[in-house]
Amino acid sequence: MRKLKKIGLIVAGPLLGVMLSLSYSAIADKETKPQLPLDDLRTFAEVFGKIKSDYVEPVEDKKLLTEAINGMLSGLDPHSAYLDADAFKDLQAGTQGEFGGLGIEVGMEDGFVKVVAPIEDTPAYKAGLKSGDLIMKLDDTPVKGLSLNDAVKRMRGKPDTKITLTVLRKGEAKPLTFVLTRAIIKTQSVKYKLSEPGYAYIRITQFQEHTGEDLAKAIKTLREQNKEAFKGLILDLRNNPGGLLNAGVGVSAAFLPKGELVVYTEGRGEEAKMRLTANPENYVRGGARADYLRDLPADLKTLPLVVLVNGGSASASEIVAGALQDHKRAIILGTQTFGKGSVQTILPMNNGAAIKLTTARYFTPKGRSIQAKGIVPDILVEEATVNSQEHAAMLREADLSRHLSNPKEAEEAPIVQPAPAEEKDSKPATPAEPDSKDQKDKAATPAGPIEPGSKADYQFNQALNLLKGLQILQRK
Repeated sequence: MRKLKKIGLIVAGPLLGVMLSLSYSAIADKETKPQLPLDDLRTFAEVFGKIKSDYVEPVEDKKLLTEAINGMLSGLDPHSAYLDADAFKDLQAGTQGEFGGLGIEVGMEDGFVKVVAPIEDTPAYKAGLKSGDLIMKLDDTPVKGLSLNDAVKRMRGKPDTKITLTVLRKGEAKPLTFVLTRAIIKTQSVKYKLSEPGYAYIRITQFQEHTGEDLAKAIKTLREQNKEAFKGLILDLRNNPGGLLNAGVGVSAAFLPKGELVVYTEGRGEEAKMRLTANPENYVRGGARADYLRDLPADLKTLPLVVLVNGGSASASEIVAGALQDHKRAIILGTQTFGKGSVQTILPMNNGAAIKLTTARYFTPKGRSIQAKGIVPDILVEEATVNSQEHAAMLREADLSRHLSNPKEAEEAPIVQPAPAEEKDSKPATPAEPDSKDQKDKAATPAGPIEPGSKADYQFNQALNLLKGLQILQRK
């Protein structure tokens, strides 16, 4: 029980965003208090006093102190942050799979709000927002000059109210306009279908409290529909920003032999040093008796498996992909992942707020750090788009200001970037201004998302073809 409590940590999404799906863990204050730097505190008090006496207009003490706390945490790395009471409540609601907002993961970069990933089946996803988009205006308010928290608050609002986002997208000649309707968002963590007889497709959109259980139910349902053992399975982790660490361990354990190492973490404190294996005590409360994986078919540990990833696959998604890759249990197909290899702990405060603090780095079973690097697929396959700048525009951990370094970067070979799948149709990174009005209107019209697992999904179809090829090889 103590071990499971430890892993109620954040291995989710790439930044504090609009309705992020995360976890939290109440960690007791350490008994030993650090020595306070008195000279620096005197300087802080002096600056505080100057603002109170000389600033152009009066400022409340609470605002000054809150902004000081915000700056202290945000200056550490892109993922440490101060959560006020409302943001803390939103975070807790997100782990249950229901929350309000636009359904968009965002971060601040160079004064703009940058889209990390739209969450599937939300207003942002349906409108066609993409990773790497820069939000320059919220309704009529320019984003430049706003803090991330201020921008997030402006994007929140009552359900069924509208907000207009003006977006810069790499490869587009002019800004795009998106009109989104805010909603109470209920995210379905696990989606599944039989792609063809014998071939299962399971998509995990986020790692939430019941993701492992929902995965087990999905597998059982698909086996009943198929009426026999699968010939292969596709696990889709694309644009999955992460979530609960124990859920990621549980998903990995569904496909790994019992006892295999899934992930380990290294930090300064003893509580930050963990080795999490494919054993029930690491992913379910109640141990073996409550193990939701215990009744799954034994051949699930050996059946051909392809995992789909892309630049929106982050944190817990990278833990799963890295574990399955290191154990040679799956073929990883797609594009390089986001590269968030750090763990955040939520520390509740007495005033109802909380601190989200980076406390550890995590490593794959073979000791690889994915921080600022990501998981490099075994087979590099770009998404097929008319404009092949999709890959170039993808935001990654290494693009973020103050990102943590990769402690093993010098030991590892440089990453080879994949060539676009539709290279012959590619366009210049900065296209010329369209000549006709029709061309201009077309350039400013957002394109809708491709349905994952559909006939139009190029990466999915390549994964399915790969599984069929493996079946032919096995028969020989």
